[in-house]
Amino acid sequence: MPDLPTPRDAAEAALFSECWDAVLSYADLCTAGSAAAQQLARDAFALGIREAREAETNGRRGAGRRPSGLPRIPLLLTAVRTTAAAWEAAGQGHRLDPDLRLWLNSDKAARYTGPPLHRPIALRGLRDMQEPDAALLWLAEVEAMPLRAVARRLGLDPAAAGEELDQVRGLFRDRCHRNHLDTPLDGECRSYRRLLDAVTRSPAAETPEDLSRHLATCVECAEAAACLRLQGGGLPAALVGGVIGWGGLAYLERRRRAVEVRLGTPPPEDKDADGDQTQGGTHKARAVRNGLLVTAVLVSMLALAVSMMPFGDDGADTAAVGDDRQPVADLHPPVPSGTATRSAPVTHAAPRPTADSASATPSHDDPDPEPQGTASTTAAAAGHPSASAQTGAPVCHVEYDLDSEWSDGFQARVTVTTVRALDTWQVAWSFRDGQRVGQMWDASVAQSGSRVTATAADYNKSVAANGTLAFGFLGTWQGANSAPYGFTLNGQDCARS
Repeated sequence: MPDLPTPRDAAEAALFSECWDAVLSYADLCTAGSAAAQQLARDAFALGIREAREAETNGRRGAGRRPSGLPRIPLLLTAVRTTAAAWEAAGQGHRLDPDLRLWLNSDKAARYTGPPLHRPIALRGLRDMQEPDAALLWLAEVEAMPLRAVARRLGLDPAAAGEELDQVRGLFRDRCHRNHLDTPLDGECRSYRRLLDAVTRSPAAETPEDLSRHLATCVECAEAAACLRLQGGGLPAALVGGVIGWGGLAYLERRRRAVEVRLGTPPPEDKDADGDQTQGGTHKARAVRNGLLVTAVLVSMLALAVSMMPFGDDGADTAAVGDDRQPVADLHPPVPSGTATRSAPVTHAAPRPTADSASATPSHDDPDPEPQGTASTTAAAAGHPSASAQTGAPVCHVEYDLDSEWSDGFQARVTVTTVRALDTWQVAWSFRDGQRVGQMWDASVAQSGSRVTATAADYNKSVAANGTLAFGFLGTWQGANSAPYGFTLNGQDCARS
């Protein structure tokens, strides 16, 4: 960790190492390049550590008084936001992500530094808790650390850590409810306070229609509802959104992936509001899909063998089929914290004229044709012939998951299983309702009208045969948010799972 504050002891050195990884991960989201990300992380880390040490010193001087403050990691993440705002004010905004610059100059950013009673409910609720309780909540919910690891770090009994976490969640809800009551609100918001508290206390309670309409238009009440409802899995998003603001959901996804890579195991199964283990069902569905894909590969190989038999053909098909074996790539490549996943325009080379060029030309009746050159260029680069043209079997299966949705935005994940090994990939699709993609992780994005193209990052280009690739993104919508259609992998149609 270059140019960082010197740890005062071994315990602080270990804490610095863990915090640096989180700070660099968020700084990478906030900047336009890896060099800028490193510099922003260093500046913010120095600022945050200085503020934390000053708070500790002032707390010791004040007899019995505990100054309000955040745990170490969220404190350092807010320092990233503060440092980014200072860069923008000092004329260094070109080093920041363009969407972050727009956010910094909007009323949304002003809420985090404005009057205390108008700041996000989650930020105020976390500040009002004792620091060990707030640290337990943040590490378990946002950083997604295993509960035993959190217990070891905070000096808790691992056997009682689960019960302790449940109590801390309840404390956080109480603090948020109190802060919501203290917030200066208009008459309509005040009329819904009691109803909002009652609805969010019971996991089986249904939200009345008038309250649902109000939550769709009132930011402060919607934030309060997310913090007060402890069931349904929305607490991590409420915490990270209320504390750091811009890029919160993307940061949350990165931290979960980082933990998964470190542990070498998939994350624990999540339960939905009804208690169903949806993640386990997803794994079972993928296992069934993989079995079907193996069958499809065997059928494809048989069809290829028949087509290559000498029945008077000119041998063009035989010449076209090469050895498409690729080294088996790591199905779970590590996600470097400092790797930038920037949105960049995708360029396409002109297609080579071939005997099958007519089939590669998009139909004029297709409202969203694939950009010309994508299929031929990518297939030539990967060294694979068109599987769908030779066998009729799909070369890939795609799964589109809508992780969460709110009044004008949503978070989604795309998972593609490929029959053939790949050394690079592009996944494209079309939206029906004018949705726009904003941030994307584990791929770079380009959008032209309703057509979206996601291109592999440097660290996840290679995919083994029958392997999967995945990426996520944040988007905006108005009116409707139906599922996309027309998925392709390197220009070849994908079947929906």
